[in-house]
Amino acid sequence: MTFILQQTFAALDDGGRFPVRRIYCVGRNYRAHALEMGVDPDREAPFFFLKPADALIPDGATIAYPPRTEDYQYEVELVVAIGARGVKCAPEAAEELVLGYAVGLDMTRRDLQIAARKAGRPWDMGKSFDQSAPCGAFTPKALTGPLRSGAIRLEVNGATKQSSDISLLIWSVPEIIADLSSYVTLEPGDLIFTGTPEGVGAVRPGDKLGASIAGLRDLHITISE
Repeated sequence: MTFILQQTFAALDDGGRFPVRRIYCVGRNYRAHALEMGVDPDREAPFFFLKPADALIPDGATIAYPPRTEDYQYEVELVVAIGARGVKCAPEAAEELVLGYAVGLDMTRRDLQIAARKAGRPWDMGKSFDQSAPCGAFTPKALTGPLRSGAIRLEVNGATKQSSDISLLIWSVPEIIADLSSYVTLEPGDLIFTGTPEGVGAVRPGDKLGASIAGLRDLHITISE
């Protein structure tokens, strides 16, 4: 029997691409989103979950409405690409690991996530499913500099649903990298979804999503009929 493992690649905004190793996600990293999810917004240590690398979907794709959910939701996020190895990084050195930035969507089967949370079980089936990580092209940090602020928006069928600023992240990008690198060794090709602001909501088949962060390439996704 022959097995063929397919490598997942992320796009660069100059037309290049790089292989994706792992996708890490930070939970509840905007105060207003924590409040809308009914949890304590006070600053606590960041927590992480993962999505499979092959959940990554490029800009312009049409993705399927996933099975076993009646509450399929968007979460627009700043995504950080790691370009160097890092172990137990100090926050002041963590930015050196960053290859670039993109806008992404943490697509979520919210009903499954909430049911798992109430039962004290893992979120995997609510978060880590097929096509759950749409991501735009990455702009190299050499062109943007370290991102500390910038408008972040999500539109559904042209109507604004999420609107905030990445300066409102509870944990900054260097802090996230430093904390995550105390748990695992970060390697080139790792991606970090840094959390979503308030305004999350459900989508339906046929909806068109447009996500943006100031200074980065936009992301457009359609939910198939």
